[in-house]
Formats: sequence, structure tokens, C-alpha cells
Amino acid sequence: MNTMAESVATGLSTAAVEEARDAARTFLDRLRRPAMATEAADTVILVVSELATNAVRHGGGTCTLELTAHEESIEVAVHDSSPHAPRMRTPDLHGGSGGFGWPMVNRLARAIAVTRRASGGKTVSALLDR
Repeated sequence: MNTMAESVATGLSTAAVEEARDAARTFLDRLRRPAMATEAADTVILVVSELATNAVRHGGGTCTLELTAHEESIEVAVHDSSPHAPRMRTPDLHGGSGGFGWPMVNRLARAIAVTRRASGGKTVSALLDR
């Protein structure tokens, strides 16, 4: 089995989300067997971006990104300090306050898990097709 994991600590800012996306691109570029199709890689980057954005906005300002490659899937896990699980809400079509990311992640992922951490906070994980 070809399993590879990488963790990236990110901080409070849009630069942190960009750092998470860049780390995910680098991680995916290093995969060899099987290599990622462009559309699947773009989906992983989008989910990383949405989960990191949610963690920065709603999860205490900092997060850690963990990526794990399995033979047929990629697991994206984002750890943050908030105990509150993400929730579905009506997207704000006019005010720009969001509400699109969590429903999108739920549609794109094969499986989603939200786990409370013994050390505090939570981990939001998404399993995506490779």
C-alpha cells in the first residue's frame, strides 16, 4: 500500500489558507502510484481550502492540516481548537458572509467525520477519491 502523510501548521490569515493549498499541491505532486488525475487533485485542493478557511474563521484562528494518501483515496484532516462541529446554514447570496463551503465539502467527499480531540478542539476529516 502506498500511504504517505504530511502535516502542515497554519496560522490566522488568508495567507494560512494559501499555505495549506500550496502544501496540498506539493503533497499531491509527489504522489507516484497512482498519480492524481487533474480533476481529482483540484477537488482535494478545494476541500483543503474550504476546511482550512472554516478552521481559521470559526475554529479558533489556527489549524493543522494533515494529508494522507491511500491507494484509492486521499484523506484531508484539519485540526482546530474549537469543540463546535461545522453546521449547515443557508448560504448568504447577498452579504458575502459565506455558507457555501461546508455543503460543498459534504457533496465532494466520499465520507466526512468530525471528531472531538482529547486535547481539546476537533478534527474535521474528508475522504476523497484519488
